[in-house]
Parts: sequence; structure tokens; C-alpha cells
Amino acid sequence: MSAWVLPDHIADVLPSEARHIEELRRELLDTARGYGYELVMPPMLEHLESLLTGTGEALDLQTFKLVDQLSGRMLGLRADTTPQVARIDAHLLNRQGITRLCYCGPVLHTRPDRPHATREPLQFGAEIYGHAGLEADVEALQLALDCLKATKVEALTVDMADARIVRSLLSGLGVDAARLERLHAALATKDATELASLAKDFPAATQQALQALITLYGDAKVLAEAAKVLPRTPVIQQALEQLQWLSGRVQGARVTFDLADLRGYAYYSGVRFGIYTPGASDALVRGGRYDEVGAVFGRNRPAVGFSLDVRELVGVAAQRPLKAAIRAPWLDAGPDAAELRTAIAGLRREGETVVCVLPGHESEVDEFHCDRELARDAAGRWAVRAL
Repeated sequence: MSAWVLPDHIADVLPSEARHIEELRRELLDTARGYGYELVMPPMLEHLESLLTGTGEALDLQTFKLVDQLSGRMLGLRADTTPQVARIDAHLLNRQGITRLCYCGPVLHTRPDRPHATREPLQFGAEIYGHAGLEADVEALQLALDCLKATKVEALTVDMADARIVRSLLSGLGVDAARLERLHAALATKDATELASLAKDFPAATQQALQALITLYGDAKVLAEAAKVLPRTPVIQQALEQLQWLSGRVQGARVTFDLADLRGYAYYSGVRFGIYTPGASDALVRGGRYDEVGAVFGRNRPAVGFSLDVRELVGVAAQRPLKAAIRAPWLDAGPDAAELRTAIAGLRREGETVVCVLPGHESEVDEFHCDRELARDAAGRWAVRAL
């Protein structure tokens, strides 16, 4: 095997895609800043227990692990940034009021989370801490939609669920982690046979409710149907009421529900959402409420937020035009060279891209459109003219 072959599901990012990713990253961060979110940059590498405490087995399996040669302790390369941001909120900022934080950086996965996915997503996210009310959920969801609109992604569908519904149905049954994972998978894939097998020793009412869940997907009528067929416990009633309230405040997107969808990280504690668009193989954005994520850091603060992979976003976001550029000759000596360098420097200070043609070569660039050139005008001055 060639030494230059990269590992599976790891790839170089070449100029065209890299330009697009960087433009999207800036638009996402600018949109979050417009809502008052502050940028943080957590490290790629942390002590393993800090990265994984309270995040569940799924994140453990996705995390690359290594030994710190300085301390001998186990380290992990982050597979998700949310636990790190919760640590920052709990221990470093330690604010009493509302804290809004955003981030954008690479994460690493031991395996792709679906076919053809990268193991090195560029994760952008925004999180709001300190408010238990649904107003924070509305803000996080609307910011997620505005981020996608800023990147020219259209025809958006918000699909909503609530982690409390299944949790309430299984409460007190002593389901172990492996069985719970299989139950979640059966619910997500609407596998009635597998679900019946996994739940065969549950109370009859729980079995019926779980089977009903896999039929509860679609438009707003789902919530009315759920209120009829699911147990009328306070937790489930509150979850359905909050889904109804929140869905009525979504602007600029179609809203659907899938009450059996529990995909994503296990730390979600309430309303959860995914945002879809035609052309994407799965949800572009996943988010929701995770009030318990900070508890392991000694500060149990209400929290809600979302994240997305900027590299995946490139596949559905509108392409940007090439940046216009100016072609300039190369002169190394004499008064003409000094005047030329002064003219080029002035253009670059004004924000123009100037590509110098080195002696004997044409510049080979794919990411700039040289629509003008710097040349002597009739009066002998260096001036820009159209090509």
C-alpha cells in the first residue's frame, strides 16, 4: 500500500471545497454572533474522563484514545464538543446568568456514523446555558434555521421529538444499556418485530405504547394522536404540550414529528430536533435540550443547543462565485518595479486579490477569476483595466 494513501473515511480538502467550507464557517459564526453568542475554542485533546463523563457509551465508542507521555494518563481526541463547552460554562466562566457560546472546529470519530460520512467532521455548534424555559429552545432552533438560511440552504424541514417520552415509558423497568440501545435502534427504524422481541417481558401497557410510538410520525396530527394512545402521565403530557408550543413558533420551515426518533447523543433530556433538506442523506442539524450535561462537572445548569458538520453542509449549500482577482506582471528591479509594488500593495490594502505572474509561468489557480489586469495606461501610470 502506498504511504500516501489516507486512512478510510479521511480525506484531504482541496482548494475549491476548502474555500467553500471557510466561507460557510464565517457565515455560521457571524450569524451566531448576531444573536450574541461568544466564540470558544476547546482543545482537541483532553483527559478521557473529562471528555466522556456522563455522555454515554456511544460517545465512548466514537472516541480515539491514547496515553499522555507526560502524565501517563489516558487522553481522548474529542468526538463531540458539547461536553467540553459544558465544562467551560461550569468551571471556567462560572457565570450566574445566561451564557451563550458557539464554536467551530474538527472532531474525530473512530468510525463513520453512516455510509460515506467522514471521520473528521468540522463541527459548528451553538449552546445557551442558564434558562430552563422554552424560550431558550425557541432561540436555539431559530438560530439553527437562520444559520442554514445564511448559507443559502432552502426547503427546510424541522423534525421534532422528545427524549422524555421513551424515558417515561421505560421508567422503573431496569433496562440495561445494551438492551436500551437496541430498543432505541428498533424505534428509530420502525422495526415492530424487533421491538416486540425486546419488550416481551415488559408490562402490556408499555408494550402497546412502544408499538404505538413507531406509528407516531408525520404532521401536527401526530401530537393529537399521541395524546390518545400514549399513557397520560404528567411527563408525557408535558412533553406533548411543549412540542406543540415550540412547533407553533418555528419560522421559515416545515414542521414534522417522529416521536420514536432517538438518534444522536444520549445526553438529550427534553425536546430534540433534526433539520433536513432535499439532497442531504440525513439531518443536517441535530439539537435539543440537555439539562443534565453539566451535572457531572458539578454545576447542573439548564442547557439547549445544536450542532452540524460544515463539511457535510458544503454538499447542499449553494455554490459561491469565484473571487474576482487582478493579474499583475512581475518586475524585480528599477523604478518601474518600485511603482508596481506600490500599486499592488495599495490594491491589496483595499481588499483586492492581486496575482503576480512569475517569470516564465502563468499562474495556475482554480479559485480566483482574473477578470482584470494591472498595466500601464496611456499616461504611463499603473492602472487596472478589464480583461
